[in-house]
Amino acid sequence: MSAIITTQDTELAQRVIDTIKTCFDPEIPVDIWELGLIYEINLDTENNLEVKMTLTSPSCPVAESLPLDVENKLKAMDRIKSAKVVLTFEPPWTKEMMSDVAQVELGFM
Repeated sequence: MSAIITTQDTELAQRVIDTIKTCFDPEIPVDIWELGLIYEINLDTENNLEVKMTLTSPSCPVAESLPLDVENKLKAMDRIKSAKVVLTFEPPWTKEMMSDVAQVELGFM
């Protein structure tokens, strides 16, 4: 599964993805983008950003801190007017949502 990206500014969307790739679940040595934890990136014409993400499980030990870390890094980006991370568990995350890069890194391929 790959994230749904809604924007007209593909350059800024790529910078958002690059920033997201600096965020890691501390228990897994792969960034949250490659893990498939990002479901949607919505960037409006005024550069207000909303990211819908999940966690590997609802009882994940970083459930409180990881979404806030992502949101703070996105808020700090140049040209981003506002950033909000929305946490969801629908659909539930599965290892099939990981990229090939993540699956290789974690020994699933």
